Amino acid sequence: MLTPPRTVVRREAGLYALERALQRRGFRHVAGADEAGRGACAGPLVAAAAVLPEGRRGEIDGLADSKLLTPASRERVYAEVVDRALAYAVVIIPADEVDARGLHVCNLAAMRRALASLTTRPEYVLTDGFGVDGLGVPGLAVWKGDRVAACVAAASVLAKVTRDRIMVELDGVYPAYGFAEHKGYITPEHSAALREHGPCREHRFSYVNVATVSGRDGRPPRARRPADPGSDEPMGHSGASGGTVGVALGEQPRPLTPVGEDVVMEGGVR
Repeated sequence: MLTPPRTVVRREAGLYALERALQRRGFRHVAGADEAGRGACAGPLVAAAAVLPEGRRGEIDGLADSKLLTPASRERVYAEVVDRALAYAVVIIPADEVDARGLHVCNLAAMRRALASLTTRPEYVLTDGFGVDGLGVPGLAVWKGDRVAACVAAASVLAKVTRDRIMVELDGVYPAYGFAEHKGYITPEHSAALREHGPCREHRFSYVNVATVSGRDGRPPRARRPADPGSDEPMGHSGASGGTVGVALGEQPRPLTPVGEDVVMEGGVR
């Protein structure tokens, strides 16, 4: 049995080269997935997935890793992605669910759900940094994928803009923390506000810095969140049942469909 030739895509070939190589191999609909908010100690975790059209229609001026774009550029690129994408999906995981289930579990489940929610079924999936099992289609984890694959960069922008908008809204609810400026990430200003005011409902109590200022540093990281002052409801619970991620905690990942060829990003991950 002959082995299909290996495809090597060089990083200097540009943001669209990896998708184009996969499309030449017969994978027309290539989806990218990424998240925003892993490192933040407040606010939701947001995952997104996107499938861009083939050819010129899928080439978006200024598309890049969301972290490399200015806020104004991200908003412009976001609008272009929404307008041009064959399909896109965004999943939002609130802070209390991150505490209850753990960051990595929530991150994988959110990206899996975003990919499953695409109205155009992907034939191949590219993810940023680590693989997502149980998709039923071949996939590739690409090191710094949001800088080398257009569909991953598009997902990165969708997730980042969505999350930033949420944090600006939360700044109006909890003005003492400066969420509109640092978006829930750990900065000197945020740390000072945490020490002065203590954590709010939108903080992640499973994070060491939040647990420490809340006086919970000696308790298990996923212990029950403290009660919201003035309310009988535990802090961080909205009263809605069922959660936001449509997978079970005991879910066993299914093996990926074998890939018929070897696609390698030079300097990245096989």
